[in-house]
Amino acid sequence: MSDKKLLEQLRVDGDPKIADRDAAETFGWEKEEAYELFAEEMEALVELQKQLFADKSASLLIVLQAMDAAGKDSTIRAVLSGLNPAGVDINPFGVPTEEELAHDYLWRIHHHAPADGYIGVFNRSHYEDVLVVRVKGFAPEKVWKKRYDHIRNFEQMLADEGTHIVKIFLNVSKEKQKERFEERLERPDKRWKFRAGDLDDRALWDDYMDAYTDAIEKTSTDDAPWYVVPADKKWARNVCIARILRHHLEAIDPKYPEPEEGLDHISVPD
Repeated sequence: MSDKKLLEQLRVDGDPKIADRDAAETFGWEKEEAYELFAEEMEALVELQKQLFADKSASLLIVLQAMDAAGKDSTIRAVLSGLNPAGVDINPFGVPTEEELAHDYLWRIHHHAPADGYIGVFNRSHYEDVLVVRVKGFAPEKVWKKRYDHIRNFEQMLADEGTHIVKIFLNVSKEKQKERFEERLERPDKRWKFRAGDLDDRALWDDYMDAYTDAIEKTSTDDAPWYVVPADKKWARNVCIARILRHHLEAIDPKYPEPEEGLDHISVPD
């Protein structure tokens, strides 16, 4: 499948139709083929990140949102661990602290927007304030409904100042989530990741899908697009995300700065 066709399928324009998307979609790839494609994408991403870091004229912000066990952490490990960590800033957003709650809900987010030359990653984000806040009733509808406008304006401001924004919803099926929850309970190295509250959120699956649908539809813009990536098969997910990131880094078109004049005549002494 061509890059253009894949991105068209993943990118959201209007209603994301989450229920109609196959969370186990592989786009015709076999597993071994996907591994090879992913290696090629990563080779390109490594070079593009080096240029972005040297150029320092723009930045890339990756927003990752998903239901529990969709693979946010494993996505970060797979796709970003191969990059230069000096140029990557990863921020997980959990339950707001007392200080954060004393400010507007975007206060804790803006501070972590990536500087020029950097790739920033939000593991959960400001979207929690139109997702969990809505589903759990932490704020009335008249409050969270206004936030779609806030978010669009906030992201547009970042884009206008040179931050390219990519928003990715990892689309995991309810069946695959069950399988991964059971694995967490059975494996000592993963059991620590499970919390009883995960089942409470699972019971509200349909409400969360409604909230995600509204959030994605109302905030996917030309300068801050949403992509819905199938997340049941990690090897297919990784190729999709790597291609999305390569596309946006190529759009930035970073360049190595011109070297100082006269370097051709310099020799390094013994």
